[in-house]
Amino acid sequence: MPQGQLDCPLQYVKGIGPGLAKPLAKLGLNKLGDVLWHVPRRWEDRRTFVSIRNIRSTEPVTLRGKIRAVSTTRPKGRISITKAILEDGGSSITLVFFNQPFVEKALVSAANLNEDVIVYGSVKADNLFAPEMNSPEWEIASQDSLSMNRIVPIYPLTEGVRQRTLRRLVMQALEASESDFPQVIPEDICRQYNLMKASEAFKALHFPEEWIHRDAGRRTLAFEEFLVIQTLAYFRRQRHTTGKPGIRMPVNLHKLIAELHEIVPFELTSAQRRAIGDIAADISSGHAMNRLVQGDVGSGKTIVAVAAILMAVQNGCQAALMAPTEVLAQQHAFALQQLLEPLGIPIALATGSMTNKARQAARVHLETGQARVGVGTHALIQDNTQFAKLGMVIIDEQHRFGVLQRQALGLKGDSPHILVMTATPIPRTVTLTMYGDLDSTIIDELPPGRRPVVTHWRTHEMRDRVYSGIREMLDQGRQAYVVCSLVEESEALQAKSAIETYTHMQNVVFPEYRVGLMHGQLKPDEKKSVMAQFKAHELDILVSTTVIEVGVDVPNASVMLIEDADRFGLAQLHQLRGRVGRGQHASYCILIASPKSVEGRARMEIMTHTTDGFKIADEDLRLRGPGEFFGTRQSGAMELKVGDLAADIQVIEECKAAAAAIAEHDPDLILPQHQPLKRLIQSGPQNIELAKVG
Repeated sequence: MPQGQLDCPLQYVKGIGPGLAKPLAKLGLNKLGDVLWHVPRRWEDRRTFVSIRNIRSTEPVTLRGKIRAVSTTRPKGRISITKAILEDGGSSITLVFFNQPFVEKALVSAANLNEDVIVYGSVKADNLFAPEMNSPEWEIASQDSLSMNRIVPIYPLTEGVRQRTLRRLVMQALEASESDFPQVIPEDICRQYNLMKASEAFKALHFPEEWIHRDAGRRTLAFEEFLVIQTLAYFRRQRHTTGKPGIRMPVNLHKLIAELHEIVPFELTSAQRRAIGDIAADISSGHAMNRLVQGDVGSGKTIVAVAAILMAVQNGCQAALMAPTEVLAQQHAFALQQLLEPLGIPIALATGSMTNKARQAARVHLETGQARVGVGTHALIQDNTQFAKLGMVIIDEQHRFGVLQRQALGLKGDSPHILVMTATPIPRTVTLTMYGDLDSTIIDELPPGRRPVVTHWRTHEMRDRVYSGIREMLDQGRQAYVVCSLVEESEALQAKSAIETYTHMQNVVFPEYRVGLMHGQLKPDEKKSVMAQFKAHELDILVSTTVIEVGVDVPNASVMLIEDADRFGLAQLHQLRGRVGRGQHASYCILIASPKSVEGRARMEIMTHTTDGFKIADEDLRLRGPGEFFGTRQSGAMELKVGDLAADIQVIEECKAAAAAIAEHDPDLILPQHQPLKRLIQSGPQNIELAKVG
């Protein structure tokens, strides 16, 4: 059957074998069906032929003619250069091939048979009067060509794999998919949204007859990807709201707001009140809450978390707060101790680096209920950490955790309420796609008194002026961060870069000031000590890697200098900038960068023109794509092959409506037309551990 052919390992496909299957696997292509989802990075229109005499530029052209002479030389030992003369109607061009000895034999054969040859490539700019084309693609005109006289796909490659190989493989997969191919999108939805059949969509995507066909095929396949995700999200939401009931927690909002006012000496913003009201409504409904709260840097999410903790504790339950790093977990624990322990609410901290004795004490306090709040890193979800009565789970910076980690903490209690919080503004398309199973609240106001941070972009040549400006701020009693760029993935190399910068700052640039150092290679106690010194103003300057990206709160720090800022993504730059502007003083972020790329310059311009985190997140997604936007691939997150989170908002909205319609008419997905969708949800690459539908 065709479907069986698509499941065939590539090494057994005609013309591949074990040798070629190995580099194909580097592209994520293991079975014949995988190549259908290997999306071209671009397409070239090779349908218009140009005569050699009419070549006027170095733009790529398609030529057709006959081979008149072929020769190969080896001027430098192993290097071979094959040259062939292509002629059409009296004009000629030289085709040059490097280290392709097999080309000579093939072109000589074409010349002997007087075959027409089609070539595609760019003409060298130095002599358009005696044109020469280096390493062109070529084919015999009489062959059924996949590379000429059509709109031609250009695929991402790896060493050892040629475009011609991939085009041939894709065509084999398309032929295998022509009948009995699983139709994931039900036919009624295809009609409603004017979509193609899956096999037709793949053909239109790879080998379109017209550009409009390519776009229609891409839209159909993107719709399929998003429909799977949205249907999964719908069932997750249904399971959470109509399945096992959550702990009912009645809340007196008026009394709670008054208590919060006693804890913190400022008025809550209307956005904070709205978020607290949403949480109170969720947990008093009798269904388990599953809510995402987004708030830009400095919007006051901590108070919302405190409100959620109070709601749980006042209803006889415990709360747990999980953070992605030990530094942030320690800061959360310190902040909560300051706010809640005077009210008689004990806090227990659990992190991986604590001594066995300290961890054991924290576990006992949580298991016995002596500690009403547990704060920690992934140590909170380890098997040997139990809670007496866990009713509220708060997960900070959700994008740093996988779905499985969120689920593991939720299993520590009897269907506890889950509150997901992030200071990384998330574009609407990402919220709909990655967090479609969560209700969403946005804190879109800054507390009164928060000043926007003024951002300047300066080149490396202007560094001395920047240092002078920082010195003025330090002379006024302020403090400064200096963040070293993410030059290497290795934490050890990042630490080396930070150490070198620290030494230069302390000995050369600011010898009269107290300079501290923070990086990922320090021991947890050392990190804690450095941050405590900086917060107590025992240090004037903190040189750091990006470990201070999230959660560090030093109100007196009013200058952020980011070295080689063009090496960072927009979301990360915005997070770093959020470490200043947290006090009453005017604050500044200086981006040192001399970007060579258009995108690098665009990022600097965006940062200097807006402090709106959601605008920045949209631009970051548009410029870098979802994989880079999140920094690391989430466990449990579906990899999009065709869909584009930055461009497909309409498709995502349509899929959300379609998923709701499917679930309404067939809540168990038992109808025949829904079986391919159900199978994909249950066994697809998106690691759907919650979607046991049916």
